[in-house]
Parts: sequence; C-alpha cells; structure tokens
Amino acid sequence: MATNATICYLVKGNKILLQKKSKELFGGGNWNGPGGKIKENETPLEGVKREVLEEIGVKISNPEQLGFLKFFKGDEPFFNCHVFITKDFEGEPKSGREGIVKWFELNEIPFDQMWPDDKFWMHLLFKGKKFEGDFHFDESLNEVVDYKLKVI
Repeated sequence: MATNATICYLVKGNKILLQKKSKELFGGGNWNGPGGKIKENETPLEGVKREVLEEIGVKISNPEQLGFLKFFKGDEPFFNCHVFITKDFEGEPKSGREGIVKWFELNEIPFDQMWPDDKFWMHLLFKGKKFEGDFHFDESLNEVVDYKLKVI
C-alpha cells in the first residue's frame, strides 16, 4: 500500500525554499520542499501545515494544492504526494534534523540534485496550474522510466 504524504513549496518574490534532506532520511541528499507523511485521520491540508511547522519552524497560511502525484517502484505503488505552494507564511525557515534549508532563484533550481520527476512538473506549479501525474521509477528510485502527466 502506498504512503500518503505532502510537500509544500514556499515562495518569496522570485525565490523558492528548498530543503536538502538529511542523508539518513527517505530522499536523503535530495533538495525538496518540506513535507512528510499524512497521519491517520488527518487531511492533506492539516498534514502539510503540521509538517512544515515541524520541519522548518514556519507557520504557513493559504497553501494551495496544485498537484497530486503517484509514485511507483516498477509497477508497485509506493508513494502518493499532495503538492502545495504558498506565499503566505510566518517565521524564518530554519534548518534542523530533517535537513538544511536554502532559498533558490526560480531560474537556478538544482534539478540535478532533486528527485528525477521534479523537472517534469515543477514548471506547472510555478505557473499556478493544477496537475496530476504518475511516475514509474526504476528499482533504485534514481530514474524515471515512464510517466503520465496532465494539467487538470
């Protein structure tokens, strides 16, 4: 059964906040938005607000869910991710146990140090488009071998 999770991208002007996950965590070494697993009886919206506060110490407001992604290892589903974006937040993002945080210019996103699917859909997020995608990874989770992506 696939894990349900959230991810949130904080935007300030022409910059996006990314978090380089600690090596010992799932996705370790990759830049990503803060987020994590949705708890039982928690909505994706509740989960993303909790996770961002826990991971980087920031209280987000008005997060908009623009994406829903399903990830497969081969043909086996392993992760479903609700993708959010927000410009409204309180507090200064802090690095911690989950990883270090850094603001990146939108034209300098380090796609070569991110999950390999990000380059296929992030442009839709920045344009405010709603999207759904299915991404099939190889067994190592280092390469997208097939995908379907649609704007909804």
